[in-house]
Amino acid sequence: MPVLKSLCRGLALVVLALPAAAQPSGRAFRPEDPLPGDKLFRMRVVATGLESPWEITWGPDGYLWVTERGARRITRVHPQTGARKAAITIAESAAPGGQEGVLGMALHPDLLQNKRSDFVFVAYTYSESRLPPSPFVPDPASPYRHLYLKVARLSYDPATQTLKDPVTILAGLPAGNDHNSGRLKFGPGRKLYLTIGDQGHNQFGNNCYEIDSQHLPTQSDIQSHNYAHYSGKTLRINFDGSIPADNPRLNGVVSHVYTYGHRNVQGIDFAPDGTYFAAEHGPKSDDEINILMSGGNYGWPRVAGFRDDSGYSYMPWGESKTSCRELQFSDYDVPASVPRYPESLFAEPIIEPLATLFTVPDSHDFRRGSCGDAYFLCWPTIAPGSVEYYAAGGKGIPGWDHVLLVPGMKRGSLYVLPLTADGQRAAGAVYRYFHSANRYRDTAVSPDRRTIYIATDSSGMTVAPDGTVRSALDNPGAILAFTYEKESTPAEAAAALRTAAASEKQSETSVRPANLDPPQFTAAQAAVGQAAYKTSCAVCHGTTLTNGTFGPPLAGAGFQVKWSARTLLDLHRKVQAMPPSAHNSLPAATYSAITAFLLQSNGAQPGGSPLPEGASALRKMSIR
Repeated sequence: MPVLKSLCRGLALVVLALPAAAQPSGRAFRPEDPLPGDKLFRMRVVATGLESPWEITWGPDGYLWVTERGARRITRVHPQTGARKAAITIAESAAPGGQEGVLGMALHPDLLQNKRSDFVFVAYTYSESRLPPSPFVPDPASPYRHLYLKVARLSYDPATQTLKDPVTILAGLPAGNDHNSGRLKFGPGRKLYLTIGDQGHNQFGNNCYEIDSQHLPTQSDIQSHNYAHYSGKTLRINFDGSIPADNPRLNGVVSHVYTYGHRNVQGIDFAPDGTYFAAEHGPKSDDEINILMSGGNYGWPRVAGFRDDSGYSYMPWGESKTSCRELQFSDYDVPASVPRYPESLFAEPIIEPLATLFTVPDSHDFRRGSCGDAYFLCWPTIAPGSVEYYAAGGKGIPGWDHVLLVPGMKRGSLYVLPLTADGQRAAGAVYRYFHSANRYRDTAVSPDRRTIYIATDSSGMTVAPDGTVRSALDNPGAILAFTYEKESTPAEAAAALRTAAASEKQSETSVRPANLDPPQFTAAQAAVGQAAYKTSCAVCHGTTLTNGTFGPPLAGAGFQVKWSARTLLDLHRKVQAMPPSAHNSLPAATYSAITAFLLQSNGAQPGGSPLPEGASALRKMSIR
């Protein structure tokens, strides 16, 4: 801790130089504050079957350009017919889990303008064994051992409607199994802006690793192209990957770093006047909507949301008096050996949010609610997938003159945050639209400003409109279009959405045979599976099988509801399909061991025979 305090004192010399007006007056919204939408939209499904769409952008050719994270490709989708064509599959991209692959995309401002600038920039994760292994991945066989993030430039050929000739712009950036961020945009001065998350440190399987968001690169780091300290930052980059000369000088060094002190910024956008907005995932509360300013410190991990000692204290597991490796991570029951630092103890200047979604008292019980084993879905956060500045411009949606569109993944909703006329402060109530059993990832707006397109996740959990927890999404891997029709009442708008969703709904059915044999596996097999689970699965499903914030619970009531009385073959095939972007990427014996571990964790007793390999044998056993 003394090292951290010393470093922060050094950083204070930089941040104090920020103008006093740089910190907007923010607003802390509460979970009960959002108002139901009072405008009527017509909903239709544009396209389905996309593999984890991550970025959606309206292109100058009248198509929706989409990155498919899991499929490692960029696809163009016709906004009316839904017809789609892959522009490129980036074979180099690696997507071993649920947070990696082809991520952010930025279309050159002069694309298709006959200016010899038909370029598309893309951020994606890749594996590079020639670069040093990650100090946070001790397993030499792990696909994360040499995982990095890069930005590349692609050339678009209008004749073939394909992208080609990749040119690396900036490589060797931090990447891992969690919180990669990866949103990429063009901003003022035609610079590229990129977000990099904190790698999910200090939680789940990464709980013993220090969060790097307050650490800044040294001059030696920059000269040696060591970008390890870019975690938890936003970057500002020249077209050729070099460092802009007017980037902020932080701790005496000019680097790609534009802002720091971030957790997981998955959304950035710019207003016409250059105001730089960002949406950032909070821990268990305090998702942030920020205005990012050159050289700004945004507080993480010492502060989440406002520096108000409400709902959050920094508890670094790696500083535990008892060895962190001996502790079982929990979001709720933190051992006394782990130090606790209230937000008010962090005295360095920070830029506080434009708004939080949501702030709760420090006494808030994060285990309350109707989400059962999936506690995290009832936390007072929305999991913002992105952010988009919207202005009606006289022809768009009435009343939305200056607003931010923030799609949420945890409750399949679009949040609309009004701004003041100068775009510098939150103004009025936040509204909630389009609630469905989906996970909303990103938005795009039609040129006439009347239709909002939303890309949905292919998998994950959400809270449906009826309040139930759902892992079977209504429209997985889809693009949905919401077209404004008229002013309305919240009840009429909700009813219209329900009617449209019912006609488009995709459902899954499952066979639940009875009178089958109990499962068989050995204790040794389950022990191997436990170790493999921690390495490959805990980042999504949690270290306790029930405390993950991306994957569904794999133990307890949630597991029983989904799997009870189904065949062992059903479960084993589901395990083999993980992670979603890399099916069957582990050895067959490892998948069998993980299945055995899940069975044992849910009350099944091991025996003397291992889990059988053949499908016919697995089909004769059921989960009890």
